[in-house]
Amino acid sequence: MTDFTPSNAEEVLEIVQWTVGEEEPIEIVGHGSKRSIGHAVQAAHTLDLSRLAGITLYEPEELVLSARAGTPLAEIEAELARNRQEFAFEPMDYAPLLGREAGRGTIGGLLSANLAGPRRIKSGAARDHVLGVHAVSGRGEGFKSGGRVVKNVTGYDLSKGLAGAWGTLAVTTDVTFKVLPAAETETTLCISGLDDAEAAAAMAMAMGSSAEVSAAAHLPEGVVGRFLEGGLQNGAQTVLRVEGFGPSVDYRIDLLFHLLKSYGAVSTIDVDQSRLLWREIRDCKPFADGTTAPVWRVSVAPSQGHLLVDAFRRAAGANTFYDWQGGLVWMRMEADPEAEVLRKLIAHFGGGHATLVRAPETVKAGTPVFEPQPPALAALSARLKEQFDPKNLLNPGRMAFT
Repeated sequence: MTDFTPSNAEEVLEIVQWTVGEEEPIEIVGHGSKRSIGHAVQAAHTLDLSRLAGITLYEPEELVLSARAGTPLAEIEAELARNRQEFAFEPMDYAPLLGREAGRGTIGGLLSANLAGPRRIKSGAARDHVLGVHAVSGRGEGFKSGGRVVKNVTGYDLSKGLAGAWGTLAVTTDVTFKVLPAAETETTLCISGLDDAEAAAAMAMAMGSSAEVSAAAHLPEGVVGRFLEGGLQNGAQTVLRVEGFGPSVDYRIDLLFHLLKSYGAVSTIDVDQSRLLWREIRDCKPFADGTTAPVWRVSVAPSQGHLLVDAFRRAAGANTFYDWQGGLVWMRMEADPEAEVLRKLIAHFGGGHATLVRAPETVKAGTPVFEPQPPALAALSARLKEQFDPKNLLNPGRMAFT
């Protein structure tokens, strides 16, 4: 087994060309924070991009940042914070959930996993903010897509195409993202004691209002005590975040207060605790418990999330909470991940997808980790794979289930 550790894009190209010439599959890693998501890669060699690091361009006034793929996301976010800017899509850190050190994710992994956080309902995911990439395909060919300025959209769809591919199409060496000013302040409004169905209705009302809510989540009684070190009020909490300039935030929080007070007791969380709470929601804090108990990340229509959970619990037990106005359901089980039951229910409730983010390796080996694609989409994916990596040399087996 060979561990390749290139320090520049030219070395990456040479390594992938060797891989193609020898027909030797290779696993692509950054700092390994998400390495256990998916099936075990069937490769004897590793392409470690951790030395391919550093911000290559940052123009705060142009809202553009470029960095090499192995650059730690924590380093980039610190630089953005110094200029009161951020990634608007609020990328999740999977590491704590997977039993790894927080803050180890890279910008290349951010794109590869198409990360997003609670602001997904307002600002989209990584693919909606990527402007360009430099990469090497599984054919051993270097290519560039997109540009460094917002107005340049040449090849934009190709940059998007690498988002969520988990390194199975190309090795990204440099990536450019659009960044945005960070909010001056924020406040979170909490409604106490709602059941899942009541919370779904309250969140829908809030999102349909003029309050410009940037995040909406429901934390049932079974998990609420694991947020803010137990600092939330007793009982289930439905939480709504409002961001912006101080007077505007105050006005919109007041609007929500009067709109939603009929649902139950309403309170607020100030800016520091609010920011901490949404980081904990983003990173699935309740289930980052040091175990390998199965954890699913389920995406459905916001109106269907609580219905799916209710139906699922008639067949199997699960501890859950909701983000994205109820459209993202985090589910933790004690043993069997109940994949067949869950995916039948997803189809029944209008479609969506489920990813088995965490489970013992023996369990994952017998379970489709990623949502099986319908025939038409599977055929399109196969054609894309044929164009980029016809010999199946990049991260082989990671997304596949046979």
